Parts: sequence; structure tokens; C-alpha cells
Amino acid sequence: MANIKNLKKDINYVLGDIIEAVYLFEISTTGKATTETNNLIDEAIAAFDTLITKVNAKKVEDKKAHFKQINIELEQTANQLIAKINEL
Repeated sequence: MANIKNLKKDINYVLGDIIEAVYLFEISTTGKATTETNNLIDEAIAAFDTLITKVNAKKVEDKKAHFKQINIELEQTANQLIAKINEL
């Protein structure tokens, strides 16, 4: 992990791209928001808040392992959200 700044950028870009994919799905199908797409966007925002809170945690014993775990959580969350988008 290069630094905390890059991890925050990764979280922002990945979850931002997922939200953008949901909006593109809305535009290309119904042209308006549905409850499913709104729930996916809310889920992505909640994941963003959770991950950023973990990155900003000050009292961490093993920082390297902590940030590695956050990166793994980001990947798992992104994969789950993408799978839900594909099910739409």
C-alpha cells in the first residue's frame, strides 16, 4: 500500500464507478430511478462511509494489516455490488 491518500482515492473511484454504472443502467432501461437502483446506490454510499471511517481510525495496532484488510473489504464489497447490478 503506497499510502492512505491512494487508498482513499481507490475507495472513492471504485464506489463512484459503481454508482455511475447504476445511473447508466437507469438511463438505458427505464429512464428513471427504481427502488432497486436506489437501494444499490444507498448501499454503495454506506459502504463508502464505512470504509472511510476505517481508514481514518487512529488507534490501530498493526497499520499495514489494517489497511490490507480495508483493501480486501473494498474488493469484496465492489464485487457484491457489481453482482447485484448484473442481476438487474
